Amino acid sequence: MTRFARIFCLSLATALTALPLALPAQDLPDRIDCLVPAQPQGGFDMTCQLLAETLPSAGLGITAVTRSYLPGGVGAAAYSAVSHGADARADQLIAFADGSIYNLALGQMPATSDQAPQWVAVLARDYGAVVVRGDASWQGLEALMREAAQDPHRIGFGGGGLLWGPDRMRLSLTARAYGIPSGNLRFLAFEGSGSCLEALSAGFVQACLNDAAAAQTAIDQGTDLRILAVYAPTRLPGALSDTPTAREQGVPLDWPVARGVYLAPGVDPAITAAWQARIGALMHTPAYAAALARLNLQPDPLTGDALRAAIAGIATTAQAHARALGLVCTPQPLWPQRQITCVRTDPT
Repeated sequence: MTRFARIFCLSLATALTALPLALPAQDLPDRIDCLVPAQPQGGFDMTCQLLAETLPSAGLGITAVTRSYLPGGVGAAAYSAVSHGADARADQLIAFADGSIYNLALGQMPATSDQAPQWVAVLARDYGAVVVRGDASWQGLEALMREAAQDPHRIGFGGGGLLWGPDRMRLSLTARAYGIPSGNLRFLAFEGSGSCLEALSAGFVQACLNDAAAAQTAIDQGTDLRILAVYAPTRLPGALSDTPTAREQGVPLDWPVARGVYLAPGVDPAITAAWQARIGALMHTPAYAAALARLNLQPDPLTGDALRAAIAGIATTAQAHARALGLVCTPQPLWPQRQITCVRTDPT
């Protein structure tokens, strides 16, 4: 583990130190906002939708959940706003996913102990997917990849986030599995998976490196899409049971995606602990399980020590993927004043 990774994990440990969960219910807000750090639709929005649908009726003292939006950099703009804001809001939960942790692990957001997010919970598990239009001719992942390598000007891939964020990394690792130089592929970065699906439907890109739940939910709602592959160890249940995995198609790569929420760094850790207890109770209710199934998400309730371990694991994975792709990343703790510098050293 690199020195920066050790500092990062220590900062997480500081932010997540176990605290007594007892806090009078009246000290917690009964109306909350869930901040979506992206455009509407997509995975971040689905996280907040999950809370909006289940919290008010769970008997946990929440009467209403609103949603607000602050897109930018896979959660980076929202994180900057809440970590540098005048007031640390105890009534605002901010959605995060693996891309947010990648930003932290690769230095695009501060990782000092006083600016670490107050992590609340992982609410569910999703998996990366490759999505095409319903009328696309490709019947499998390899056919798409090889045609794209032969004609990159005609076939473009899209994904949420940064140029070298998780979606772009997944595309490169998939290409490598087929012996295709990733430099032969055209990738466009969008502000969230919802924006990529809009571009896909309009024909601006021909495939999206999105996540399975958001794509399948859009299909359930009538959008003419098809999922070519899901990056899961085995086929997923429910509506996704007929969708082959990337492993079945010769790509030995899993890409789990955590869907969770955090509080601003300045929130009292005791408030965070109380929120962890409240969300933890919600995630073990039958209504929550039903909502997960409806949204094509997989159960994976994490708080406390398990949450801390999961986030540290995602950070380690992010750095491992960067190294595997020949990226040398120089962390810049003064983000957003200075962006991270990533230099590609491996031409494939």
